[in-house]
Amino acid sequence: MLFAFLISLAVATGSGPMHSALEATEAPDTLRAAFTVELVSNRANHTYLFDPRLPPGARWVVLEHRGNDPELDQVAASWAAEPAPDGRLFPDDLRESLGPSVEVNSDGDAWRISFRHQPNYNDTEFDVWAAERLKATAWLDPVGERFQRIDYTLPKPVNGPSGGKLTRYEQSYLLKTEPRWGFSYVSGFTIDLEARAAFKRIERRFEAKVTDVYFFFASTDAETAYDDRRRAEALQMTSGPTSPGR
Repeated sequence: MLFAFLISLAVATGSGPMHSALEATEAPDTLRAAFTVELVSNRANHTYLFDPRLPPGARWVVLEHRGNDPELDQVAASWAAEPAPDGRLFPDDLRESLGPSVEVNSDGDAWRISFRHQPNYNDTEFDVWAAERLKATAWLDPVGERFQRIDYTLPKPVNGPSGGKLTRYEQSYLLKTEPRWGFSYVSGFTIDLEARAAFKRIERRFEAKVTDVYFFFASTDAETAYDDRRRAEALQMTSGPTSPGR
């Protein structure tokens, strides 16, 4: 009983490795990314290039288009239409999603974090609906202080928000660390679901694989300001508090 308590405990998200890992997901708005993404479904495989440095209207480029899947086309079109498609690579709302404390199981090399997704300002109606029903698990490397993966799973079948019954739902995000500034970014995600409606079974699987990522700041001034601030914070941490004068 004592052993189980030691490896499973409530941890505040604002301290220790948890805080450092969350801080790494909170990239400044001035950090941008050019990337290639391969979108895969049961019926099609499409590859796109996004680069915010290209002229408007030419920033989202089709590199390869195999198969025919209107739903996958809609996923790509919606992503391309966003003001900043590279924003999907930065999980900067994860701190709000986790809430002030989480349940952590530390039995192994990675911490297994169980939490209930807390809806926030940029969640859709489906996100809010799903937050009440999905089991959420995050995997964190406590030594490197970085998140590795976020999983959402449906523990039991439920009625869908638009009718029918959702019998299986699994959604996962894979995270990596960019080498220059140490921020975490989404390197891939999958959605795998099964539903039943009108006497038929519906199965869908979507996967995104992000490759050839290049991170940069929107301007040299923004990069300089960030590097200066980071050096000042590092100096403050190493120097410690100053002693009061007489």
